[in-house]
Amino acid sequence: MKFHAITATAIAALALSACADIDVSADVDSETQAVMDRVAIEDMVIEYYAHLGGGEASAFGDYFTEDAIFDVNGLVANGREEIEAIYAGIGEDETSASNGGGQFHMILSNPVIRVDGDHATAQFLWTGIRNAEISAPPVLVEQGREYDKLQKVDGKWLFTHRVVIAESGLPEGQYENWTPRLDFSF
Repeated sequence: MKFHAITATAIAALALSACADIDVSADVDSETQAVMDRVAIEDMVIEYYAHLGGGEASAFGDYFTEDAIFDVNGLVANGREEIEAIYAGIGEDETSASNGGGQFHMILSNPVIRVDGDHATAQFLWTGIRNAEISAPPVLVEQGREYDKLQKVDGKWLFTHRVVIAESGLPEGQYENWTPRLDFSF
């Protein structure tokens, strides 16, 4: 009995390792590629948000094309250098939800991602949560929406235009640029 279990496990491991070495990219139809790209975009956005609450400001530039536009609550940056400067400023703003102490996490929800070849649009709702200490319940500290245009460059999805709209928890330093944009879309 033990021999059969070990043999079955070994066969399964060999089959899985063989699958990992198969390159199916040339054989993928356009509908399957669009689904794979949709998943890649969602993964990229989740990874991007993981840098909030302690990540390096320069890491954010890696997710944008060189000439990207980033509009966060009415503050507009053009190009990677200006985008990284926005994140550096947020990192220094003590009123920013990601700087309030304890652990900070973002929940992304309601994704709508549309892929058209090497271009795509995406939108999400985001919610910031702070866990100040282990004995306290989590606290919702910010919430809003984002709208993205993306382009696939050398096999990697990057933002070309990104609009982030806070609906609560806006850092004080961004009040003067903020206006409600309830009907925004690309």
